[in-house]
Amino acid sequence: MDEKPIDKHIILDELNELKDLDHDYSDGRILGSMCTKAHPFAKEVYYKFLDANLGDPGLFKGTKIIENKVIESIGELLSIEKPYGNIVTGGTEANLMAMRAARNHARKYKGIVDGEIIVPQSAHFSFKKAADMLNLKIVEAKLDNYKIDVESIKQLISDKTVAIVAIAGTTELGLIDPIEEISKIAHENNIYFHVDAAFGGFSIPFLRDMGYDLPVFDFSLEGVCSITIDPHKMGLAPIPAGGIIFRKEEYLDVMAIDSPYLTVKTQSTIVGTRSGAASAATYAIMKYFGKEGYSNLIKELMVNTKFLKENLEKIGYEVICEPELNLVAFNHPEMDAHKLAEELEKLGWKVSVAKCPVAIRIVLMNHIKMEHLKELVEDLKEIF
Repeated sequence: MDEKPIDKHIILDELNELKDLDHDYSDGRILGSMCTKAHPFAKEVYYKFLDANLGDPGLFKGTKIIENKVIESIGELLSIEKPYGNIVTGGTEANLMAMRAARNHARKYKGIVDGEIIVPQSAHFSFKKAADMLNLKIVEAKLDNYKIDVESIKQLISDKTVAIVAIAGTTELGLIDPIEEISKIAHENNIYFHVDAAFGGFSIPFLRDMGYDLPVFDFSLEGVCSITIDPHKMGLAPIPAGGIIFRKEEYLDVMAIDSPYLTVKTQSTIVGTRSGAASAATYAIMKYFGKEGYSNLIKELMVNTKFLKENLEKIGYEVICEPELNLVAFNHPEMDAHKLAEELEKLGWKVSVAKCPVAIRIVLMNHIKMEHLKELVEDLKEIF
């Protein structure tokens, strides 16, 4: 820390120089991110609630009411009348809370000490963090056409299983696991079932309403105990804004610890101090867009997805699978994916390489417009 105060203009000049090193969503060249530029209205609301601390909700009663309202709104989207949960930092924290709830519930009601969680090979890496932090063993289920193999789950269930996890919008391919079948298995075996819909949660419901043939993934399935859904992805809320929704209050109760010096007696979230800004911004943007606005948004992104998929095939690229959501993964038969990523990097495109399978993945988020895709296709032509 400097000895004396420094003029704020000097500080801002330094920060602006460093900010210029960041990539900007608006240039349309960030192709591998599941996050995007937050809507200006959401940013405006976020700023108004920066000082609100939901870790001590008795002091910020209005902001806590907002969080409750946004959880209800998300619950409606996920087919549950009385949801429980919180707006948290993102999918990682939400998945961590779900696994903690599953572990504690199994400890209390089943006496399971050394618990195991069954996750697909396509699961987000946050489950490895959760397992490490919660002393749980990960048991990986096999994949069938890049989706979790239901028969593999059946074979892996044991008397130590505390949770089964499925994905609604996989990170690498944007695919939806056969959640309805898994829900039945979990319910029949009395096992906690968590759905990671961090990416797909804000798009699948609207696509289904538009007639897209996509699997059911929500609380209308009796076996589903919790769902992760990220407003800061397809919901256009500012980072950080993740969501964790539980079917029953008891899943929060089994995580609760005493918080004697706060305005509430217990606390169930991972972190203590929590900004209310994310809840307020999410509430505002959901009200602002409504079902019609989000439907129009995802409809446009699926048009872009179809355009990219078809044009990649026209110029000799191999698309890994038929896109279910706004994500396209592809390779070229004459070049390794990592080498292709390097070539695209030279041309200014920021892409990522999936691990399973190894392929270039492009997430068609709101900041990627049709003109950017046309330019990308032309550059891909030039590489070969």
